[in-house]
Amino acid sequence: MIAINDTVFDQTYFRHAADRMAAEAQLDKRAGDRFAVCFSAAQDWLAFFFAARAAGASVLPLHPSTPYAAARRQAETAKCNWLFYNRLEGEPICEERASEAGQLLQMSSGTTGEPKCIARAWSEIDDEIESYTSTFVEPQDMTPLIAGPTSHSYGLICGVLVALKRGQSPAVLDTGNPKFLLRKLRETERPYLISSPAILHTLARLLPSGEHIHATMTSGTLLPESWFRQIRAKSKYMFQQYGCSEAGCIAINPDVQAANEVGYVLPRFSLRDAGTAGDPKEITVERKDVAVETRDLGYRRDDGMLVFLSRLDDLINVSGLNVYPKEVEDVVMTFARIGDAVVFRKQDAFAGERVALLFSAEHAVDRTQLRQWCAERLAAHQMPTEILQVERIPRQANGKISRRDVAARYGAGEFGPVRTEAA
Repeated sequence: MIAINDTVFDQTYFRHAADRMAAEAQLDKRAGDRFAVCFSAAQDWLAFFFAARAAGASVLPLHPSTPYAAARRQAETAKCNWLFYNRLEGEPICEERASEAGQLLQMSSGTTGEPKCIARAWSEIDDEIESYTSTFVEPQDMTPLIAGPTSHSYGLICGVLVALKRGQSPAVLDTGNPKFLLRKLRETERPYLISSPAILHTLARLLPSGEHIHATMTSGTLLPESWFRQIRAKSKYMFQQYGCSEAGCIAINPDVQAANEVGYVLPRFSLRDAGTAGDPKEITVERKDVAVETRDLGYRRDDGMLVFLSRLDDLINVSGLNVYPKEVEDVVMTFARIGDAVVFRKQDAFAGERVALLFSAEHAVDRTQLRQWCAERLAAHQMPTEILQVERIPRQANGKISRRDVAARYGAGEFGPVRTEAA
């Protein structure tokens, strides 16, 4: 049984819906094909997913808000044979047939920022779910609420499929309306909220004094320190998971005490490299003699906890000195009522790279005062040399910030200064 917003869909519904979709999409004749799927209704997408997986087909889930042109472009990049865009009449895309068995396809970006398709076999997904549920047992008696798209692997695998493996009935909340989310939390016994940092932060701010969320799970990007403190204070239990598109979930923290403590490595992996606190390195794990390079800089503590420092691609090198963007963002967000911030690299003729900052706040912020605040708390090489207040920090559909994208848009002059009245 899966609830979607206020409607419950039982096993019979999904069995009949999946059978109907399998027949209309002719999955029996297209078992080895690749399907790009974009449905606005979560129950339609999930029914198609169950049908395609049972048929041994490969599936590329697309976010329900994806425009048709973008959906077709992603389908072409992933070399999908068919695009199903809000209807069961598939549109042919590519005639070339893949030789691999059925896979879950995901679009990601490499170090160059160019989109690429990550393919993971269904057997690999099964192994991930088995390792996840056998190792991370804390939510076993909780009710999973998935506040995010099930077209993303976080909501699909760690939300829906893990819950079903545990014999639970997950609830998918695919609206960003915070009042609705708060109502569902209050209606649910021992809710376990699986969502993005941005949504968790919003709910933590809106919860009245003395009211808590039973359990929260965050993933995808590290919480700014001020966000972390608010969410941690409002969560009876707080969990965090860490992974990448190529490998799925790599580590889980069953009791989060600091935002950068991303978890203990799941037994399906061995940790090949992670460095030490004094000598951090790229986090690299290994499974079945295959190395997965995460492009994340961090280290492993003596107790086994993985500590994340920065994306290697986001590291800023100022005259040979490393700047971790999150350290600067955490300082900035302790000033006045600044609610969000992003630090990124700016090319510099003398230092090679410099630190640039965009931030948003409820009121106009005096940049001279902000610079002084930073100067008292940051080393000289960490100081932002360019500061701009904007209406809103641009985030992707999954709540993440792409520093590469922000830097490109900033360089193109896309961000104008915010127009607010001085406090």
